[in-house]
Amino acid sequence: MTLPLRVVAVSGGLQRPSKSAALAEQLLDLIAEEVPCEPRLVEVGQLAPQLAGAVWRSQLPDTVERELAAVEQADVLVVATPVFRGSYTGLFKHFFDFIDQDALVDKPVLLAATGGSERHALMIDHQLRPLFSFFQARTLPLGVYATDKDFVDYRLQNGALIQRARLAVQRALPLVELTRHTRSANAEEVVAA
Repeated sequence: MTLPLRVVAVSGGLQRPSKSAALAEQLLDLIAEEVPCEPRLVEVGQLAPQLAGAVWRSQLPDTVERELAAVEQADVLVVATPVFRGSYTGLFKHFFDFIDQDALVDKPVLLAATGGSERHALMIDHQLRPLFSFFQARTLPLGVYATDKDFVDYRLQNGALIQRARLAVQRALPLVELTRHTRSANAEEVVAA
């Protein structure tokens, strides 16, 4: 019994349309070309009014709870955020503050970011990687960073960047496949029991 992977992308973009959401969707599409999956995009910017003022998870409405649960139950995560003052957006961090600290243990996470210039490219390794290391997630080795000039009408147009995104997904496939086989084996055990 082979179940499709639950691949959830979280975009930290604050507006719509969003370059971060476009990058996340591109990565979701690339993963879907390689493995059977159920892709889902969570746009944190669209949840902003419902997140505002919440200090405890119990204060969040059901719509936000469903998105948090989707992230926690994902087999693979893709995260993409714009660089804002040298780091991920505060709203992106606020969203992940509500994630159970054990929910992402050993979960493969593909890291991505967008920014105005190349000078923020190290944000993936200096900001995102430590955040997901806290969760004990398996951050994938290659991150994807895109600048404003890589997009035309919120679509990736830079051939070299698209190739890097493909390479990031290709390098992630062994871990993604392992996750897929583990999920299918667990499902078979449940059916047999």
